[in-house]
Amino acid sequence: MLDLVTGGAGFIGSHLVDRLLAEGRSVRVVDSMEVGKPRNLAQHAGNDRLDLRVGDVADPAVMTAAMQGVERVFHLAAMADIVPSIQNPESYFRANVVGTFVTLQAARVAAIERFVYVASSSCYGIPDSYPTAETAEIRPQYPYALTKWLGECEVMHWAQVYGLPAISLRFFNIYGPRARTSGTYGAVFGVFLAQLRAGKPLTIVGDGEQTRDFTYVSDAVDALITAARSGKAGLCLNVGSDNPVSVNRLVTLLRAPATVHIPKRPGEPDCTFADTTRIRLELGWRARVPIEEGVQKMLEAIDYWRDAPVWTPASIAEATRDWFTYLGRKQER
Repeated sequence: MLDLVTGGAGFIGSHLVDRLLAEGRSVRVVDSMEVGKPRNLAQHAGNDRLDLRVGDVADPAVMTAAMQGVERVFHLAAMADIVPSIQNPESYFRANVVGTFVTLQAARVAAIERFVYVASSSCYGIPDSYPTAETAEIRPQYPYALTKWLGECEVMHWAQVYGLPAISLRFFNIYGPRARTSGTYGAVFGVFLAQLRAGKPLTIVGDGEQTRDFTYVSDAVDALITAARSGKAGLCLNVGSDNPVSVNRLVTLLRAPATVHIPKRPGEPDCTFADTTRIRLELGWRARVPIEEGVQKMLEAIDYWRDAPVWTPASIAEATRDWFTYLGRKQER
């Protein structure tokens, strides 16, 4: 009963490792530690059912060795964030596309029993309809979204051609304790929690009325494990909360003492909202954690963000300069 979790020291990956170990399974983690953090797995120090390996998923030798004796693969390793993907698309292609190819090949040779890929709802770009179904047109707006979708294409192709028992889950706005606190400007929860802890105003993009399908990390982990236990293969499934909330509502739940508004960014949808009909029918999964409960858990874990960068309107403007430069061109046409 050995599971391989790539990116297992990251935000979602570490929560998945927690759950798998709690269920009595043995877990092997491969993580480059470029995004993941050793402290995310520190609670398992001394657990002989956890095999932590620092390595690159795009390295065939690393993945061939890591695949030995593995029953199920959860492929979460990826580079994230929008701006760095615009500035350095080569590294994103290597990690997210080549890394997925190498992992798939190693899994195929090892004849693993299940392969679960974490895809991204960013593949939809700015969709025509909400809630957005898996049949919606694919419109990636920036290299991160493109590379995650290309990874999904590889997974579905390996299921089709080689019969790999693979399934892809398109995650919508996952949040929870251990959400990324990298030095790049990224997900709203990491930004807001660091600002809140430092007593600084929360930076609201635009008017704050844009809505997001915030999905708590334990629900995401439930979806991953449910997919792994199922006999389904060759499917792409949305994972969302069924209850989008506005950024302004989030600010209220966080009880922010002060806010400041910054310019709306090109290429960002006004709404993300997963149509979860397919995953409910295929896997019997649905989100369970309401936003109020999830935000409270975030506030209880706020010290996790003690070392995170505290963003200001000026530093955000500098960090997102290339975002406006490159993605703003499409709005001008």
